[in-house]
Amino acid sequence: MHLTKFTYYALRALIYLADNRDRLCTVDELSEKLEMPKDHLKKVIHKLAKTDLVISMKGRTGGIKLGLDPRDIRLDEVINITESNLNVYKYFNIDNCCEYINSNYKVKGIIQVALDEFINKFSKFTLLDLL
Repeated sequence: MHLTKFTYYALRALIYLADNRDRLCTVDELSEKLEMPKDHLKKVIHKLAKTDLVISMKGRTGGIKLGLDPRDIRLDEVINITESNLNVYKYFNIDNCCEYINSNYKVKGIIQVALDEFINKFSKFTLLDLL
């Protein structure tokens, strides 16, 4: 199991915004300070701004800032927002791809339990824990 670079960038951006809660930041600033590709970071911020985690204000005096207190941002929520596919195996959600992965065999259920436990571990931590 691994998390994507998208989630890694999201966590780093949220940490930076949490450290700079007293002001508006820009994507350009985050890109430079965190040494992340601007185009990729724009996608991350756009996705986070669709939630209450990040507030985005447009215009000349606009910018971005953290939308919630760091203690109210659970890491499992960030992962669920940023990871579109948490399958351990690429054919996991395809029925009848293999006689051993279909719903009649226990391996599929065991993999799902392990995945749920993996995500559940992140629910124990908040953004404040990363600061």
